[in-house]
Amino acid sequence: MGALDGLRVLDLSRVLAGPYCTQMLADHGAEVIKVESPAGDETRGWGPPFLSEGTSAYYANLNRGKKNIVLDLSGPDGRSLLGTLLAGADVVVENFKAGTLARWGWPDETIRAEYPALIHCRITGFGTDGPLGGLPGYDAVLQAYGGLMSVNGEADGPPLRIGVPVVDVVTGVLGFSGILLALHERARSGLGQLVDCSLLDTVISLLHPHSAAWLADGAVPRRTGSAHPSIAPYETFSTADGLFFVGAGNDRQFAALVDVLGAPGLASDPRFASNADRVANVGALRAELSVLIGQYKRDSLAELLLAKGVPASPVHDIAEAMNAPQVRHREMVVERDGYRGVGVPVKLGRTPGCAAESPRSPGADTREVLAAAGLSREEVERALAKGAAHSELAKGAAHSERAKGVADGGRS
Repeated sequence: MGALDGLRVLDLSRVLAGPYCTQMLADHGAEVIKVESPAGDETRGWGPPFLSEGTSAYYANLNRGKKNIVLDLSGPDGRSLLGTLLAGADVVVENFKAGTLARWGWPDETIRAEYPALIHCRITGFGTDGPLGGLPGYDAVLQAYGGLMSVNGEADGPPLRIGVPVVDVVTGVLGFSGILLALHERARSGLGQLVDCSLLDTVISLLHPHSAAWLADGAVPRRTGSAHPSIAPYETFSTADGLFFVGAGNDRQFAALVDVLGAPGLASDPRFASNADRVANVGALRAELSVLIGQYKRDSLAELLLAKGVPASPVHDIAEAMNAPQVRHREMVVERDGYRGVGVPVKLGRTPGCAAESPRSPGADTREVLAAAGLSREEVERALAKGAAHSELAKGAAHSERAKGVADGGRS
């Protein structure tokens, strides 16, 4: 029994932010019904690697534990089926282009009137109104527009995209959080509401401490590589066998760091006596520490520093991180019943959540979902015959028309 057992979620989203949000809901027990068009979620084809024909590793990491139904929302019959599913849902998550649901007959006011208890989570690039309202946005576009790229990279190099789609991922987490807030409020009022998430809002919320510094003094922040603009030392150094990160966030940690390194006098050096002093003299500090740290091997130095309460780590690659003993101890890599994936990051004491089954093939649950929604067997078969719904699409068909997008909709 998960914390969200009994909650029914209609997942109309594609690509990353929406599917990640709904996967988190599924991990904690919600019944999530992923609706794909005959063209399918384009991330099924984002590979290699592929886990099976038509299912990329990218897609699989965002869509486990969901039922799958294929609807053709380009016509009235498919949209009618969607209305039936909306009537039985607690939550709907979508990232259509602004105005798509309204064009299909469900503007916000109609959703509120027809489904008053429904929680509607909308994910867009820039929001639906304002100078850029309704325009498309992808993670990297928002990293650029929102200033995140400008503070990522080496000081003498160009702005860089952060190597993971952090804006999309965090938007998914914020959508998950917003849905939980709305569910809590619904328990009191009985009413649903709109959860309005945009990639733009997310990226601006991620700019700390650079946004706080600019608001305080108006100076445009500069890139500092792996170093921190207001804490020192807080950056990467080279050891005898690889890169190493250390972050001493207070004077006690700095004193412990230089003591382990065999140079305790640096803690009383006027240039490094306080964090403000260390930031002002970061070049000199970096030169001193580089020589000392370079004499150690990274794993042994990490062990020494962590034992003294100094945050530090070797700079791991993905394989090293995924195989790290603490990562495995925290069950953040799941391997069971033929499924391999990332574990559940939100852990509850009594209802810890579960990384459930592998993603379903397109249309695998169409008949079951429509029957559960109240359609008779004859009605289900009629919908399939008319092409309003599809069941168990042939392998490869789900991404053969990828350019079409989701019917008349599309990604935010």
